[in-house]
Amino acid sequence: MDEQFVILVQHAPPGCELTVYALHQCEDGHGWDAFAHYISDATGRVNVSEDCSLGGTYSGIEPMGLLWSLRPVPGSQPGLRLRKKNVQEPMLMTVSVYEGHRREGFADLVPLASVLVERWDMAPGVRRIPVPKNGLTATLFLPPGPGPFPAIMDLWGGGGQLVEYRAALLASHGIAALTIDYLTPMFTKETGEMVNLQYFETAYKFLQEHPQILGSRIAMLGFSLGTTITLRMAAYSEVMKLRCVVCISGSHVQPVDKDFEGIINLNAGKIRINKENQEIYRDLVLPITSDSSKKVDVGRLQCPLLLIVGEDDMSWAAQEAANDMKDMMERAGNSHLLTILSYPDAGHLIEPPYTPHIRATKFRSATTLMVLCGGQTAAHSRAQEDSWKKMLLFLRVNLFGGTRPGGMSVSYL
Repeated sequence: MDEQFVILVQHAPPGCELTVYALHQCEDGHGWDAFAHYISDATGRVNVSEDCSLGGTYSGIEPMGLLWSLRPVPGSQPGLRLRKKNVQEPMLMTVSVYEGHRREGFADLVPLASVLVERWDMAPGVRRIPVPKNGLTATLFLPPGPGPFPAIMDLWGGGGQLVEYRAALLASHGIAALTIDYLTPMFTKETGEMVNLQYFETAYKFLQEHPQILGSRIAMLGFSLGTTITLRMAAYSEVMKLRCVVCISGSHVQPVDKDFEGIINLNAGKIRINKENQEIYRDLVLPITSDSSKKVDVGRLQCPLLLIVGEDDMSWAAQEAANDMKDMMERAGNSHLLTILSYPDAGHLIEPPYTPHIRATKFRSATTLMVLCGGQTAAHSRAQEDSWKKMLLFLRVNLFGGTRPGGMSVSYL
């Protein structure tokens, strides 16, 4: 899913107006499409990787524009988000070519040519292993081969459920990945249970004791609410000795004297709802608190930390939090452990590359409330591609490197 491919049109009339169109039917039955306008060259060819789109869902030279500019087909319900559920099956996308510069009505047109593209989250040989033990709701992905492998704990945000595609991709790059669901029990009416912070230590010990995992080379990756938990465990857990930490679109603000329920209650208290148009968003006008008891002291970290921030994040005050964490690390003399990647016009949902940009989405499927995420499509998509490459490099340096992990230099991009 994170590899580029080439779309090449051949044998068209020279100087012909053509529309290249992509259509994907996702697992929940919704359609997603994208299109771009081109003019064939003197040999009757269009190479999407080299030629300029004159308009459509993207413009300019964008080799993967037909993926990252996918949007729900016209007439779809609002707030959809494209997320792969079954990573053991490929994402199927039909790429077609139409005569003329078309903008709509593709279902009623006959294409000049079509091809079916398969996109996989799991590389050949990656193993998917459900983990229904020790009270965990998790899935472990192991890279091909006997191992042992360095590993990473993968925590998503407040949407809940077991999200597997990022972990599957990480395993495809040689890092064992344990993706963890820590919210679903809280939203299950039958139980109403809530995990505590020991839940994450249990997940860490599961990895540490696994025969195909290098127990001294475990990292943690958090997104949104997962960042809040990741920073808490990295700074204060006596059990978890992490090799490095990656945090995306989140904050260190939380009551450090409270367990997981206190973290949830604080974040819920910062949500505002516009009842007129059913929009939900974090109160970004609130400054990062100066009360040290209400934020993680990231200066305590003894391992490298990578912060990935979208400067148009409309869900969390992630950039302000990153600046505060930078100051904390400097005061503690640990600035050499910190790397910050900050992206103009990128929003909250910084995902693996070529994932379609979503500016607003439903806050869980069972509600009509919309979360404002922010970001401008082209800039956000470039941020996803760049941050993914640099995150993989950061993980390789610190998980596969020498006996003493070292930080990357602080940088603002």
